[in-house]
Amino acid sequence: MADKLKRIEVEEKLKNLGALVFTPMEFAGFLNVPIRTATNFISTNIGNSGSGLFLKLRNGLYMVKDAYVSPLFIANKIYEPSYVSLNTALSHYGIIPEVVYATTSVTTKIPREFTTPKGNFIYQRIKKQAFTGYGLQLIDKENALIAEPEKALADYLYFVDLKRVSLNDRLELKTIKKSVLLEFVKLFERKNLTQLVDHIYAEYKKPRKIY
Repeated sequence: MADKLKRIEVEEKLKNLGALVFTPMEFAGFLNVPIRTATNFISTNIGNSGSGLFLKLRNGLYMVKDAYVSPLFIANKIYEPSYVSLNTALSHYGIIPEVVYATTSVTTKIPREFTTPKGNFIYQRIKKQAFTGYGLQLIDKENALIAEPEKALADYLYFVDLKRVSLNDRLELKTIKKSVLLEFVKLFERKNLTQLVDHIYAEYKKPRKIY
């Protein structure tokens, strides 16, 4: 494609490639143009300026404005390395009954929060040795990195133990393999976490309240 880009051709190319979220460098590669051309085209086509073809998700990350992209996939791209976990993953698996609105992830980097046109994205920090137990899953027709059910629960209980969040009293544990959960819990090297697992299972066995 020539250096002079045309909006319709650009939109068609990105959609055909499935390249709906991108950095300027990636955009330049997709369209086979110099980085300066890519940067100029993106900056003149954001939101209400120019054609409004793109949305800015954060500095250096953009998406095609009228395309649907899973929030989980966006979460992976906004802050790397990261994978979706905590309340978002727990809700996805039905471990907590609540619908969540911010997309929550864990990372080995400093905690961050991003407010974007596509929602809020929250990242909590965990130890490097605990940054495991996740993989790609096809969700909303896109592959996203998300914690396994037991790892999502282990990540959540870690922050409960740190007293960063309150323990949800309506955890659904029937699909959770306790032995797998305990293996993930050990990665955090906190003695109280094993006791917390025992506590939530003891509470789970009690008759449930009717809401």
